[in-house]
Amino acid sequence: MDVNAYIDSGILELYVAGALSDAENEAVYAMMQKHPEVLQEVLQIEAAVMKLTAAASQKDTTTMWTGIKNGIKEGEAPKVITIGRSRYNWVTYTGWAASIVLAAGLLWTLNQNQDLKSDIKMVETQQSELEFQIERSRNSLEETKTLLSVLRDSDIMQVPLEGQGDFNNTYAKVYWDKNSERVFIDAQGLPDPPRGKVYQVWSLKLSPLTPTSLGTIDQFTDDPNKIFELNNPNQSEAFGITLEPAGGSESPTMDQLYTLGVVKAT
Repeated sequence: MDVNAYIDSGILELYVAGALSDAENEAVYAMMQKHPEVLQEVLQIEAAVMKLTAAASQKDTTTMWTGIKNGIKEGEAPKVITIGRSRYNWVTYTGWAASIVLAAGLLWTLNQNQDLKSDIKMVETQQSELEFQIERSRNSLEETKTLLSVLRDSDIMQVPLEGQGDFNNTYAKVYWDKNSERVFIDAQGLPDPPRGKVYQVWSLKLSPLTPTSLGTIDQFTDDPNKIFELNNPNQSEAFGITLEPAGGSESPTMDQLYTLGVVKAT
C-alpha cells in the first residue's frame, strides 16, 4: 500500500473526528502500528484540531452549539479558522468536529518503531547506568534502596522513551511497577526546562488515543539524579513526556512532545 496516498486520502482526518465505523477504526489503528509516518500524521492532525478547538471555543457553549445547528439547517457553511495546513479535508466539518473533540478530549497515538532501538540497549548497560545515578543521588538511604529494588526486580517493566521531532536528541526511560502502581522516570536524557516550564508525564491508551497525566516533574533542575517517582494506576499502553507551563496542562502540548515510547506486549 502507498502510505503517502493513504495519508492523503482523508481517512485519518475522519478517524480523528470519530466519523469512521468500528471496522474502519481498527484498520486505521493497524496502519498506525505498522507505519510510524501514519501515526505521526494522526498526531499532527490532532494537534491542529486542538488549536482549532481553542480558537473556536466560547464561554457560552450552548450558544455556540445552537449556532452550528442553525447554520446546518439553513445550509450555511460553518466558519473555518486557518491553522496553516490547508491540505486537510476535514475543514468542511470542523464545526461538529470541534464539538466532538471538546466532548471526547485529545486522542493520542504512538508508534512502534521504538522497539528496534530499545532492543539495542542490553540489560547490563541499563542496570549499570541506573546504579551509577543512584550512587550520585542525594536521596535518603531508604529511597536508594527503593531504586535498587526497582532496578533488580525482574517483574519491573522497562519502557524506553525516544526523542521526537525537534527533540530527537533527547531520551528517557520508564520503570513501571504494576504491583505497586508506580513508575520511576529516568529523565537523565532531558535538558533543564526553561524558566516557568515543567516536564509533564503522560500515560497513554490506544484506540481511542487517550492521554492521562501522571503529574509534573517540579524539582527537575534541583535533582542531580534525575529519577522521579510518580503514581500510575492506569493500564498504560505507552508513555510520553511534554514540556508544559508551570502547574501542568489538561492535555499534552503536541509541539512540545520531547519523548515517546510504547509498552511492549507481554
